[in-house]
Amino acid sequence: MAVLVLLSYEKGDKIRPISRSAIAAATQLDTEVHALLVGENLEILSQKASQLNGVQKLLVAEHSAYAHMPAEPVANLIASIAESYEFIIAPANAEGKDILPRLAGLLDVQPISDVVEIIDTSTFVRPIYAGSILATVASKDAKKLLSVRGTTFEAVAETGGSAVVEKIENLPLSEKQLSIFKELKLSQSDRPELEGARVVVSGGRGMQSAENFVLLEKIADQLEGAIGASRAAVDAGFVSNDFQVGQTGKIVAPELYIAVAISGAIQHLAGMKDSKIVVSINKDPEAPMFKVSDYGIVGDLFEILPQLEAALKAR
Repeated sequence: MAVLVLLSYEKGDKIRPISRSAIAAATQLDTEVHALLVGENLEILSQKASQLNGVQKLLVAEHSAYAHMPAEPVANLIASIAESYEFIIAPANAEGKDILPRLAGLLDVQPISDVVEIIDTSTFVRPIYAGSILATVASKDAKKLLSVRGTTFEAVAETGGSAVVEKIENLPLSEKQLSIFKELKLSQSDRPELEGARVVVSGGRGMQSAENFVLLEKIADQLEGAIGASRAAVDAGFVSNDFQVGQTGKIVAPELYIAVAISGAIQHLAGMKDSKIVVSINKDPEAPMFKVSDYGIVGDLFEILPQLEAALKAR
């Protein structure tokens, strides 16, 4: 039996990197990989999804009921075709976390969330206690539902595949939906998306105000990076929760993570511990963040950041 991967995509017809990471995880199961694309106006996305490396078949379910991927109809759809699959994988993002539990209830199986390693076809590794412990989980369910943390699986290439495209005709649509889509508000930014950025510059409560985040923006502009924040900074109202990195925020694994005035609470570390290089700037030499950093600068951020900006401009 094959493995089915639910694809997540961005506005603007781009498959999210976390979906390509989910496909990479699926290829480790040594079986045929099928991808599922749901939504409306999917012509361009279907063409791109069919070219994803590692996918043998692309299933397309196109209907206005699937726009914005609401959990109720999408879970019903997957349940209707689940008989053909031993594994169903979703990315561990907002959509996957919304859909997978409902699907598990429909199929009466135990989902395994935030998988970071696949040992074999029934044994998986996932973090618990905010990532401080890795649990090895063995599943005896005949059908295994997994959500995959994208930061630990290298995304497959966007090209190189030639999947057979099959449109699902008999859609299990219900006349009555318990929930309906009302509105989508997107923050507009020229910077890369936080979860897929090569460089992330994050600020904590020590930034003192929302206005001071301009100092981080200047550094991020020089490095073509994204802006992040700790939960403390978000709770203080410095930035919106779109920027939050951590267990209850976004999981990132950039090549370079710069943590400014972030103490290093375990909740924050859970969201960035897979970063390749970590640089910390903090006036407290005992800050826990230094223990997980490759490079550390002890000092006043209001003196250090302007110096760093000047050095980057002089490159």
